[in-house]
Amino acid sequence: MSGDQIQILVAMLAYLGLVIGIGFYFYRRSNQSSEHYFIGGRSLGPWVTAMSAEASDMSGWLLMGLPGVAYWFGLSDAIWTAIGLAIGTYLNWLLVARRLRNYSVIAGNAITIPEFFSQRFRENKKVILSIAAIFILIFFAVYAASCFVTFGKLFSALFDVNYQLVMILGAAAVVLYTYVGGFLAESVSDFVQGVVMILALSIVTIMGISAAGGIPAIVDNIKSIPGFFEFFGIASPQVVDGVQQTGSGGEPLFGPAGTYGFLTVLSTLSWGLGYFGMPQVLLRFMAIKNPDNLKKSRRIAVVWCVISLVAAVAIGLMGRVLYPADLLTQSASENIFIVMSTGLLPPLLAGIFMTGILAATMSSSDSYLLIASSAFAKNIFHGIMKKDATDKQVMLITRITLLTISLIGVIIALDESSIIFKVVSFAWAGFGATFGPIMLFSLFWKRTTRMGAIAGMLTGGGVVLIWKLLLKPMGGFFGIYELLPAFVLSCLAILVVSLLSTPPEQQVLDDFEAARTA
Repeated sequence: MSGDQIQILVAMLAYLGLVIGIGFYFYRRSNQSSEHYFIGGRSLGPWVTAMSAEASDMSGWLLMGLPGVAYWFGLSDAIWTAIGLAIGTYLNWLLVARRLRNYSVIAGNAITIPEFFSQRFRENKKVILSIAAIFILIFFAVYAASCFVTFGKLFSALFDVNYQLVMILGAAAVVLYTYVGGFLAESVSDFVQGVVMILALSIVTIMGISAAGGIPAIVDNIKSIPGFFEFFGIASPQVVDGVQQTGSGGEPLFGPAGTYGFLTVLSTLSWGLGYFGMPQVLLRFMAIKNPDNLKKSRRIAVVWCVISLVAAVAIGLMGRVLYPADLLTQSASENIFIVMSTGLLPPLLAGIFMTGILAATMSSSDSYLLIASSAFAKNIFHGIMKKDATDKQVMLITRITLLTISLIGVIIALDESSIIFKVVSFAWAGFGATFGPIMLFSLFWKRTTRMGAIAGMLTGGGVVLIWKLLLKPMGGFFGIYELLPAFVLSCLAILVVSLLSTPPEQQVLDDFEAARTA
């Protein structure tokens, strides 16, 4: 290992030590009760709420997946995704945050998303609870796998070591501090990681602009690639067996520009719909100490989100100028942030900014593991299987489930050729369509019924799976992002079934009014 690599490794290991230390620091507070472990006793301040929500949401795809899309396909796919996410972030904080915080307390002091849905409709047979918990287990196992893939790609690219080995070691580090510190450790570490992420993105962007000769020079260079710098066109790398071909001078070859029509734009913008169903974000709304601070949190979150997304897209675009033929597969293109950091910065500073990827990965994977384990332990084990379970028994099952889901995620992540952006997009669609529509209807339409909620969740989650696995390969209209049709059909299912089924009982209506006027 070279001296430069040693400096990078030292910086990254120091950061890992810091995060694990945060977990042990919060061990005593988190283990007071399951409420403290799962939701921190509703004690978060506005800054931690905002930064931890955004950091846990964005994950490693912000520093690897999104820049990789911009590097490979150009501006359109990346920027429309970023615009959709920015709009979704703002609307989620504006419309959902305060109402959910108040309603979750009124609905039996719910501390998980499945528990909120179940108690919102005051169901005796825990059907909604079970469906929500099962979908969380499925999609968060996939989500966790995407984070473990990021770990493996990062360390194998930097140190030329075995992908599977470092992927497993990275997963073990996340499991350790989540296992010990719970939601408080996760939220505080996510705040730190949010700061690291935005600094890393911003400084690498500035250094990249300088190295490429300024913004005008970057624009002139990428305009020479057909479809690369267009809002309604898309670049088409010439590939053979997944590898982009190069010319006699070593330059990467592109075919004619593809079209990026209105339906595709609408499909890509629909990424923003996913926010209404993201458990890791919604849980932060429920955990803030004072609902009056949510306005401040919203401003912090939106500013963080916009700066980070713009920087991530810019890194991918200028990366194609600075390193045009260094990354010749779509999977490899997701390493452009790593290549730019190590190429433009001193080794120790590059190592510090590489922790931005660690930060993004850890801030998401800890959330996924904790929410998924709570879905089984709190909602299925305690809510259905053993209703008289003690708090200690619930905590024990939580930790066993956390380890099990981590193992499943590791198995899924063993494939080194996995494309992070694609893995994340599937899980994002799953949560957005399963929970997004029913969250909005539950908060804003009092006529929503229990049967409507069940129909909406099953429709949303089912359409995502069917569209992704069966319809999307057919191309054409079916090539749109599965979140859009699944979200729309879920809303229709909730609306139709609610109108056809028995109206909610008076106690449910009273709860709704109490939440509305709180």
